[in-house]
Amino acid sequence: MANRDAGGAVVETARWLGPGLGLVLVQQLLFPVPAGALVNGVILGIITALVAVGMYLIYRANRVLNFAQAQLGVLPAVIVTLLIVESGWPWWPAMILGIVGSIALGVVCEFLIIRRFFKAPRLIVTVATLGLGQLLTFLGLLAPRWWDTRVQGQRIDAPLDVDFTIGTTVFDGNDVFVLVVGPLALVATGALLRYSSVGVAIRAAAARPERANMLGIPVKGLQSVVWGLATLLAFLAMIMRTGIAGLPTGGDTGLLLLLRALAALMLGRMVDLRAILVASIGIGIVQQGVFWNSSSSEAPAQMAAILAVAIIASLVFRRADSFRTDDDNTGGWQAVGDVRPLSAALMALPIQKLMRVAGWALVVTGAVVLPHLVGPNDSLRLSALLIMAIVLTSLVVLTGWAGQISLGQAGLFAAGAAIGGWLNLTFNADLIVACLGAGVAGAAIAAVAGLPALRLRGMYLAVVTLALALAGTAWLLNPDFFDWVPDERIPRLPLLGRFDYDTPTRFYYVTLVVTVLAVVALQGIRHSRTGRVLVALRENEAGAAAFGVSVVRAKLSAFAISGFFAALAGGLFVHHQQAYDVGFYGGGSGIGFFIAAVIGGLGSIFGAFLGSLWFFGTFWWLEGRWRLFASGIGGLIVLLIAPDGVAGLVYRLRQMFLTNVWERRHRGDGQVIEEPDTDHALSDAEHHLEELDDSMEPAS
Repeated sequence: MANRDAGGAVVETARWLGPGLGLVLVQQLLFPVPAGALVNGVILGIITALVAVGMYLIYRANRVLNFAQAQLGVLPAVIVTLLIVESGWPWWPAMILGIVGSIALGVVCEFLIIRRFFKAPRLIVTVATLGLGQLLTFLGLLAPRWWDTRVQGQRIDAPLDVDFTIGTTVFDGNDVFVLVVGPLALVATGALLRYSSVGVAIRAAAARPERANMLGIPVKGLQSVVWGLATLLAFLAMIMRTGIAGLPTGGDTGLLLLLRALAALMLGRMVDLRAILVASIGIGIVQQGVFWNSSSSEAPAQMAAILAVAIIASLVFRRADSFRTDDDNTGGWQAVGDVRPLSAALMALPIQKLMRVAGWALVVTGAVVLPHLVGPNDSLRLSALLIMAIVLTSLVVLTGWAGQISLGQAGLFAAGAAIGGWLNLTFNADLIVACLGAGVAGAAIAAVAGLPALRLRGMYLAVVTLALALAGTAWLLNPDFFDWVPDERIPRLPLLGRFDYDTPTRFYYVTLVVTVLAVVALQGIRHSRTGRVLVALRENEAGAAAFGVSVVRAKLSAFAISGFFAALAGGLFVHHQQAYDVGFYGGGSGIGFFIAAVIGGLGSIFGAFLGSLWFFGTFWWLEGRWRLFASGIGGLIVLLIAPDGVAGLVYRLRQMFLTNVWERRHRGDGQVIEEPDTDHALSDAEHHLEELDDSMEPAS
């Protein structure tokens, strides 16, 4: 018995200590550094751990990944820094104000925003955190105007007047502040969770919120406490970063910090705080080794690739039963369902027929005439909006129809652009060949990238696709690393060797034709057996399998179809820009695509166009920081009013209007409108499974 207990203790220790030690071993073998740089890696790891632990706390309380975790600390860090630098405040009063203010900010964000989504699907809450991050970034950019200045990478000096040297590396008071205060904050957080009554209540509410609520535990109040604590940790991380490297220019923190925190969470299996802390330190050491041994232009791309490998490995080799708790919550990650068609009674109304004819006439007339009413620059923007709508339709297929979450569409979009440009430059391929070639390649890439979906779902799949996209755009699709990636001007060769489209207006009409063909193809897929299989898979995977559906084939088909259209749009876009700029596809583009698709409405292709107009229209037609405000606060408002997106709201308003017209016409005659039951997810699942059953051929 003693040997068995000792063996179990060794296994448990290896489980939480192993990932971090493995990362340090990788650094020692591949990226050796002197002792001073190693200590710098530990400092970086502590800052990463503060962000990762904040994400861990919110995940435990809300079962959602908080993509705004780092941004929660930006605003108080900016205010504290400017109070010290611009207003001459002493360090300690400014720091105390920052601590109190950060806690208050977290409580306010939870109470005013996150709590509004208390009963919403986890998918919607996740998008709400993305919108919250953009709103906080906007406020971080706006705050310096109170001092009539701007964020310029200001640094502040810690009150500790000490310095020491390890090798050739000099450390000052800011480094000592991180090495002392950071571990103390992390240990205090762990002790609060483990030994205090508040920590016990938080852990109980995280495990079984409904049961905790029945036992009298104030679940919502505890979530406010968690958000306040997480924001405090984010503030400490940002103020420590400010002392060492200065405020992040632009008011944001960069995706590499987010990716480091996500990697630490995945290596810690989202629930093991010790493993998350050790993995954070290991990741910081690896990054320091990479940056020490590589040029400043190559190091971020290499680090993104390493983090992507770490995330994928941590999930692929994770035991299947460890996902069980999150699988219980999988329904919260499913997208809003399809828009149900109108009943026959409403479809027969003359006003409905008139609205349909008038709507199509308006769309067709606007699409044809609008380019002649605006200038060349706006014509190119209209073309780009159509291209982005095609990208968003790929998310409608993957997430809206098949229920597979992806934050990596920007990677497929970039792959299509790079391949389309390469076909043009290498083989003199015209737009048709380049776009089709890019689409086919994108389908193959997406099918391979979708292999983790055979095992992962929900937030895990979202994290993997985000990591793959960031690594791909930073490294594999970067002309600095691979010569085949185009870095020359992309000519617009005549279509079929005969038809020129070298003006903005002509290119717009080419884009319009491609968009129409893409929509027709997608509508055909949706009404085919393939489309019914994808929707049935989303609603009830086990039920679909019981009807003889190959779940593996269906999931990979969804990724392939989605990848084809995303890469097709990329091939079109590289000809639109006549250049391949890797900076456009990197960063948060994948997150931006997903936000736009959810805001527009994942349940219909119409939502993709609304999402493109909303998100990218604000980007092109608003100035500077107001783009973040419109997309951030605007997205939150849309999600509060219409969780199924703007398209869902439009369809519901149409339904209400036509129902009201029908009832006024048939008041008192005893007739009722026969509508399908849409009140329960089970009825939706049965509806799609019945559709699938009707399309099945008799078994031989």
